[in-house]
Amino acid sequence: MTANTEKLWNRNYCKVMIANFTLFFAFYLLTPLLPLYLSEHFHATKDMIGLVLSGYSVTAMLFRPFSGFMVDNFQRKKVLMVTFFVFFIFFAGYLMAGTLLLFAIVRTLHGGPFGAITVANSTVAIDVLPSSRRNEGIGYYGLSNNLGMAIAPSVGIFLYELTDSFDMIFILALAIAGVGLAVDSTLKLKPRPINKTGRTVSLDRFFLLKGWALAANMVCFGFCFGVLSNYLAIYGKEVMHITAGTGAWFLILAVGLISSRLQGAKALREGRLTHNGGYGMLISLVGYTLFIAVPNAIGYYGSAVLIGLGNGHMWPAYQNMTINLGTNDQRGTANSTILISWDIGMGVGCLIGGVVADWLGYSAAFWTTVAINALGVVGYFGYAMRHFQRNKLR
Repeated sequence: MTANTEKLWNRNYCKVMIANFTLFFAFYLLTPLLPLYLSEHFHATKDMIGLVLSGYSVTAMLFRPFSGFMVDNFQRKKVLMVTFFVFFIFFAGYLMAGTLLLFAIVRTLHGGPFGAITVANSTVAIDVLPSSRRNEGIGYYGLSNNLGMAIAPSVGIFLYELTDSFDMIFILALAIAGVGLAVDSTLKLKPRPINKTGRTVSLDRFFLLKGWALAANMVCFGFCFGVLSNYLAIYGKEVMHITAGTGAWFLILAVGLISSRLQGAKALREGRLTHNGGYGMLISLVGYTLFIAVPNAIGYYGSAVLIGLGNGHMWPAYQNMTINLGTNDQRGTANSTILISWDIGMGVGCLIGGVVADWLGYSAAFWTTVAINALGVVGYFGYAMRHFQRNKLR
């Protein structure tokens, strides 16, 4: 069977796509609303909001290396189901957290199963793809991430404006995560032979050392999205006086993400990973610059298109490049490496963004994202791209 006739959209692949969409949708349904929730219900300051919201990224980062190790060394469906169940049940904790401290604890701990399930689910997706169409399949798989992250905030903001109820949003997130858990439970995976002997536990089993340069770039890009996604609603309301534009911004972002994923599929199928990665990050840099340099509706909504297009090209390229730096039994580790890097960036972005906004204002915080994004671009073209080309295994 040739590369063009091997079936990409098999049943298991479609299921992990759906489950991945639900877990990202459930998680990011809350993202733009949590700063408002913390401010209105607990009267948290800007820097305190940043501290609370950055906690989940810290625990996700800590759990990801162990998650990669677990999915590479144990039966993946068992790891998948346990981590998904814990992720699902944590949404109930938001409803029961009556103080800022309890809320901070729940949010911080929720990052652990989120980090674990994203590694497990994406690794299973790679397993069920035909090898000849893996680059392309990973690109399409990322659509489920992107759509969840882009559409969910719009839905959350719309429902909150309609109902004025944060509890309803928390319940909806719990229900949607439950749907994803149910879908993943129906996966039919072949048992993997587990080598229980001759395996040394080393750092490279938890973090793909050859992927460090790409990981460093991804920290920069995660930082930018961490600042923007968490402070967009407050910035739009307090600075630009756009009270109902956040939902539309994320919907436009989704259009950009979908367009770039579909447009970039051919390049991924042909193995032009470095091209897609570089093209995407340059578009994103223009988008972040437009957002803060043109403080009106054109800059606001135009940035959503460009950041969506850029991230849609960049993410699958980076994920494929990292996987291609490792062996077949390091898929989980490779996935966790790139996701850890994104988590570090998101967490630092939430934290630093809140501090800079508190001291110097939101404009300074968003100019900081432009500088960090530019640093990532320079790092990629200056070193990381050549490092990948020298060390890739396929």
